Amino acid sequence: MRILVILPTYNEACNIRGIAESIIALRESPDILIIDDDSTDGTKDIVRALVSQYAEKIFLMERAAKLGLGSAYIAGFKFALTRAYDYIFEMDADLSHDSTEIPNFMKAMEGADLVVGSRYSDGIRIMNWPLRRLVLSYTANVYARWMSGLHLTDCTSGYKCFSRKALEVLPIASIVSNGYSFQIEVNFLCYRLGLRIKEIPIVFTERKFGSSKMSKAIASEAFFLGFRLLFQRINIFRR
Repeated sequence: MRILVILPTYNEACNIRGIAESIIALRESPDILIIDDDSTDGTKDIVRALVSQYAEKIFLMERAAKLGLGSAYIAGFKFALTRAYDYIFEMDADLSHDSTEIPNFMKAMEGADLVVGSRYSDGIRIMNWPLRRLVLSYTANVYARWMSGLHLTDCTSGYKCFSRKALEVLPIASIVSNGYSFQIEVNFLCYRLGLRIKEIPIVFTERKFGSSKMSKAIASEAFFLGFRLLFQRINIFRR
C-alpha cells in the first residue's frame, strides 16, 4: 500500500519541516510531494535539505511562479498516477491539519473513493479562529452546499484522501478553479461521477506562523463557481 501526501507551499519556511517530519514519523510511512510556487522566504532550501535527509520519501517539485493551489494539486495528482500510489492525500503545509489523523482517513477509506476531513460534521472543530472568520467560513459552506447539491458539511476542506481509482476517473483537464474553490469543484466532480464519498471529523487549528493565502480574488472565484455548478445541476435535471 503506497500513500502520497501532497503539500503545496508558498512561503512556509516556518512550518514545512514540522509538518513533513510529523508525516514521515507515522506508522503508515507516507511519501511526501512538496510543490513549491517559487517561495521567497527560504522554503525551497529547507525542502531541499529534507529531500537529502529523507531520500526516496520526500520529493520536491519547484515551479517558477505562484501558479495557484488548484494547479499545484493537479500536478500532484499526475505525479501520483505516474508513480503508482494507491492513496493520495491533500493537506495544508501550515500545520493547520493534524497529520496524526491520517490513520483515521485510512480506516474510513475502506469502502470509499474519497474521504473528506470535516470541520463541521461533529460540531465546530476549529481552533483559534475569530468569530468573523468562523461565520464567513460556515456561511460559505452553506452557500456551496446549496449551489452544488453536495451532501457534505465541509465542501471547502483541504484535508482529504483520494483512492487511485478516484483520480484515474477524475476529469482533471476540465477543472477550472485554482484557489480554494478547487476543493468544491473536485468534490462536485466526484459526486457527479458517482464515487463513494465519506466525511470524518477533523480538528483544524489556525496557523501560528506565516500568513493566510486567502484573497478577494480567491473568494470571488468561489462565489462565481457556485453559479456555474448550479447551472450544471439544472442542465443535468433537464436531461
